[in-house]
Amino acid sequence: MSAEAWITLLVVVAILVGLVVDLAMPSLLTFSGVVVLLLLGVLDVPQALSGFSNPAPFTVGALFIVARAISKTGAIRPLTQALMGQRGRAQRPLFRMLVPTIFTSAFMNNIPFVAMMVPEVSAWARKRNADAGRFLLPLSYGAILGGILTLIGTSTNLVVLGQMEEVGLAPLGFFELGRVGLPIAIGGAAIILVMSPRVLARARTPESALTEGIRDFTIEMTVVPGGPLDGSTVELGGLRHLSGVFLASVDRGDSMVAPARPNTVLRGRDILRFVGRVDQILDLQATKGLEHASHDLIRQLSGPGASYFTVAIGHDSPLVGSDLKAIGFRSRYQAAVVAIHRAGTRLESKLGEVSLRAGDALVLLTDPDFGRRWSHRHDFLVVSPAEESVEPFAPGRWRTVTLLGGMILASAFGLLPILQAAVIAALLMIVLRVLTPDEALQALDMDVLGVIAASFGLAAAVEASGLADVIAGGLVSTFGGLGEAGVILGIVVATVTLTELITNNAAALLMLPVALSSASAAGVNPRGMAVAVAISASASFLTPLGYQTNTMVYGPGGYRVSDYVRLGAPITILVIACVTWLIPVLY
Repeated sequence: MSAEAWITLLVVVAILVGLVVDLAMPSLLTFSGVVVLLLLGVLDVPQALSGFSNPAPFTVGALFIVARAISKTGAIRPLTQALMGQRGRAQRPLFRMLVPTIFTSAFMNNIPFVAMMVPEVSAWARKRNADAGRFLLPLSYGAILGGILTLIGTSTNLVVLGQMEEVGLAPLGFFELGRVGLPIAIGGAAIILVMSPRVLARARTPESALTEGIRDFTIEMTVVPGGPLDGSTVELGGLRHLSGVFLASVDRGDSMVAPARPNTVLRGRDILRFVGRVDQILDLQATKGLEHASHDLIRQLSGPGASYFTVAIGHDSPLVGSDLKAIGFRSRYQAAVVAIHRAGTRLESKLGEVSLRAGDALVLLTDPDFGRRWSHRHDFLVVSPAEESVEPFAPGRWRTVTLLGGMILASAFGLLPILQAAVIAALLMIVLRVLTPDEALQALDMDVLGVIAASFGLAAAVEASGLADVIAGGLVSTFGGLGEAGVILGIVVATVTLTELITNNAAALLMLPVALSSASAAGVNPRGMAVAVAISASASFLTPLGYQTNTMVYGPGGYRVSDYVRLGAPITILVIACVTWLIPVLY
């Protein structure tokens, strides 16, 4: 290999390691790698910045705005509610949830779609006295399967489209991916319907676990009238830094202060609700001015002015790596964390000192308006509280449906390229006041867009340095004895492996130059190779961290990593088999 190829390989490996160990935000790691390659002369300026002039990130950004409008107005809710069955107990509930999920995610970017549907599906499951953990992982997998049916189903498809245009290949048709994706979607849905009831039988959402295990960590104490705490603040009364428990709320009968703040003034007969372990109440027993509220010490947190919410921490959350105390969670979000769930288990350590990770689910006690304030921010994904239904329809629903339909038709029939159709639809959402400019800006996932733009520079380095040819030569020599299908198999397995380790978009852009070089060396249709990479890069079914939608449901569903492996492995094998078999047949 040349010196440039070795440098590129080292930079790519360093980025991969950084992504796997979650060293920094993916966009920062990827862009830093591009800067290093630029400074070392592997890339020139146009190559390094090629992603910022490519249509892909702009198309994805426009689709994020369109998806935000759909979420805000509830534009697709009538369809999903009709298919899922909102009255009575639906027959075959998993089937009725999965079908609209696959269909709808084919026409809506699956990341914002899942973010919108998690509260919907959770509320739908509660109405049927079913645990949402039975449905949230199938929701994510169904959205991934739907995303490989059309050009706009996932950002990965648009990334591959942009790279194809860079190398002179004709753009993908709107439904072209569906020729390979439809058999996978049907087979994957069948696997989910058959296997998930057994695999997810023990899944428990944090809300369910909270209700079932409430005796473990909710304690009520009463402020003694005329005692040393009557008239004192929480801070001065010494109730801020207790061992093993913390003060979550103050119930005054006609009102509730939740969460309790350091300057909250305590009054006689106030009921103080503490969260912690029942076997760690020594601090409370030693506090003068408090007495047990009743013989039944444990009572579920509820009352006027307070609600439970579950929130899920995503990859791009600013909370990842921090603890609750360091970020001042209670004052910053006006919410008290009463439990943290990780990998389906409630953490037993002191909550304020837990370092948060992507996929964690936090159970919060806060006011009922919490969801409205934070439902469309990147800090976390808000799941609706158990006692409340989803938000009502917002104005602008029919305008949103019309613009969405127009965008799809214009792109599907070749009237406009997908970039122009998406940008026009996004701008009209703002012009017609479906979204405010601030809401449109908040809809943009800058980390995803940054990864896409920077990864084009990495892909250019892999190709220009000759590294793609070297890797392709190794794949052809290893799998070439099996013919065209063998070379495709090597590319598909490598892409699936990468997408489980790093972001799906980065995996697609890194593997596409290798795939095209392999196609040239093995005599495979390069267009078919591009389709193989697009579908394989979206096929993340084995881990909760390989794809954003899997991370979104990890905490709220109360899942373990083994749940992903057991349910996802057969689907992954199906993807590899179908792509390897169908690409030579169709191309």
